[in-house]
Amino acid sequence: MPWSNQSGGPWGQKPQGPWGTGPQGGGGQQPDLEDILRRGQDKLKGILPGGGGGARGIAVVALGAVLLWLATGFYTVRPDEVGLNLIFGKFVGKTGEGLRYNFPYPVGSVIKPRVTTVNTIEVGQRTGDTSQRISQREVPEESLMLTGDENIVDINFTVQWQVSPSSPENYVFNLKNPDASIKAVAESAMREEVGRRNIQAVLTTDRGPIESEVRRLMQAQLDEYGAGVEIRQVQLQKVDPPQQVIDAFRDVQAARQDQDRLRNEAETYASRVVPEARGEAARITQAAEGYRESVVADARGAAGRFTQVYETYKAAPAVTRERMFIETLEKVLGSTDKVILDQSGTQGALPLLPLGALQVPGVLQPQAGAAARPPAQAPQAGTVIQQGAAR
Repeated sequence: MPWSNQSGGPWGQKPQGPWGTGPQGGGGQQPDLEDILRRGQDKLKGILPGGGGGARGIAVVALGAVLLWLATGFYTVRPDEVGLNLIFGKFVGKTGEGLRYNFPYPVGSVIKPRVTTVNTIEVGQRTGDTSQRISQREVPEESLMLTGDENIVDINFTVQWQVSPSSPENYVFNLKNPDASIKAVAESAMREEVGRRNIQAVLTTDRGPIESEVRRLMQAQLDEYGAGVEIRQVQLQKVDPPQQVIDAFRDVQAARQDQDRLRNEAETYASRVVPEARGEAARITQAAEGYRESVVADARGAAGRFTQVYETYKAAPAVTRERMFIETLEKVLGSTDKVILDQSGTQGALPLLPLGALQVPGVLQPQAGAAARPPAQAPQAGTVIQQGAAR
């Protein structure tokens, strides 16, 4: 029963406000719901032609409702989205940015995935922001991998991906859990690629090739699944041996660096010494060959000379013997001092003027008048040849 029909409150008196008035918000009375409905019906009858009665009024109301329902099918596609139109749940086409239309619910619906947003998935670690500080949590079951030489390596990496603008319907309809699916593909591709390499290459030189190859494997696998996803980048965050043996691996790395340094020094020394040794060997070889040619030529010349002398000797033995004697004396006495004594006459030793000594630089020259004075005795050195001696 409405408040206005009551004579008062439970004590026979209307409730008073704080200033002696009726209840607040109602001007002292609370509106009647039945009265409001009645007034609404009266206004609607006044709007509709013929008082809203009959089939015509119903048709006009139905047409207005249909037009209003159809107007709800307009939608807007933003620049970073693609509109996927569905009719009774079946994909019928996609639309670009701007104001678009599709049949409204429940006949049609629109899904608008974002195709320019770059998403990031972490494998091997989880990064969180707690208490205004970024924290990282390791996930060993994802990061520990086996290399080709049967060693264990701890790898953390991230994958950046986005919905393919050319096939967003595949992403929407073929992937139930995109993050989990892409993470599983990324982990599988990384384990496959690490299993092809030795741990030394994984830790040092193959980071770039591993990233590019994992990206290629992931894209090929997702395309095979029809996932509608593009892999933008694969980036290695940490590549280390397991924590339990990292100190030993660092010692091994230091030893390998020393080995490489010593090898480089040895190769440098070899590249300097070997050419020098080869050049010295070539020089000695050429000198030996020259000496051999010289000796052979001398031997051939001596043999030819002996043959010629022998032929001459057969023709004139006496003359040849005398000539050979004279030539021998020339060779023997050519470089010695000689004193010739004439024993055919009665005179003894002749005075000797040492002309050879006078011509030698540094020998004191005799004074004037001393050259004519004969020496006290004949010189002791030299070869004495007696004139007229038998040959």
